[in-house]
Amino acid sequence: MRWKPVRLIPDDTKYPFMRLSRFGFFVSGILCALAIALFAFKGLNYGIDFKGGAVITIRTQGDANLDALRSTLNALGLGSVELQQFGGPSDVLIRIPAQGGGDQNEQAAQKKVVDALGTTVEIRSKETVGAKVSEELTQQATAAVMLAIIFVLFYLWARFEWQFALGAVLSLLHDVTLSIGLFSLIGLEFNLSIIAAILTIIGYSLNDTVVVFDRIREFLRRYKSLGLADLIDFSINSVLPRTILTSLATLMALIALYLFGGEVIRGFSFAMIWGVVVGTYSSIFIASPVLILLGTKREIAAAEAKTPAMRK
Repeated sequence: MRWKPVRLIPDDTKYPFMRLSRFGFFVSGILCALAIALFAFKGLNYGIDFKGGAVITIRTQGDANLDALRSTLNALGLGSVELQQFGGPSDVLIRIPAQGGGDQNEQAAQKKVVDALGTTVEIRSKETVGAKVSEELTQQATAAVMLAIIFVLFYLWARFEWQFALGAVLSLLHDVTLSIGLFSLIGLEFNLSIIAAILTIIGYSLNDTVVVFDRIREFLRRYKSLGLADLIDFSINSVLPRTILTSLATLMALIALYLFGGEVIRGFSFAMIWGVVVGTYSSIFIASPVLILLGTKREIAAAEAKTPAMRK
């Protein structure tokens, strides 16, 4: 008996994606509006990278008693000190809010915590970020995301047509907006690793979109009489097995990282899992339907050719 490979997606699918594009725009519009509202009113749970302060990781003798540690540290008058289980039951991460008044005050607060903990715990690491550094990191992170989107716009404009470039950028803005909204909703700590995840999401979503756009451009040259909506459906269906299998393989690796990679990269892994899902969705239901709204050179040229004939 001849062995046949397992196919999650058949090669000859004919799903009418463009018929669902209006519904996709509607749902995405509502979700993006909610994400913006969450960001405006609730904000993000900024980590030490963006709001300054200090982080100390410790290891206790035996299982950590967070309530006792919290009582000891709150008595120091340093503000709302946060404690979090970090890895094993004896590992604890301590976040000290920014004290203001320069690095000397931050170092003094850190020393107070270490002295209060005494010799019964092992200090694993200490990290301090001043207000000036956190402000610079915020500006640089924002600039990195904006520059990435701008470079994508010009790259796709040069490689395809401006309609393709605009569709891809709208798709990326959609992905970033929904990601920010989700982080705000669940209170995920927003730090530099999340910025790295967002930039990686942009790259993944762009790669998925370019694969679809390449096939659309190829079919625009080959099937000149086929309607644009049908041509886009044909293009998406032709690359659907590759898209789904790539996304599933990536998700399997990311889920393993999330479950077994430890606390340090858990936020990054979660952000990437969300990014793969939303990036795959947006390349089909956001980037491609924009071409129908704006048209391509072929449709624009055909419309211009009909206009003089109608006037005669």
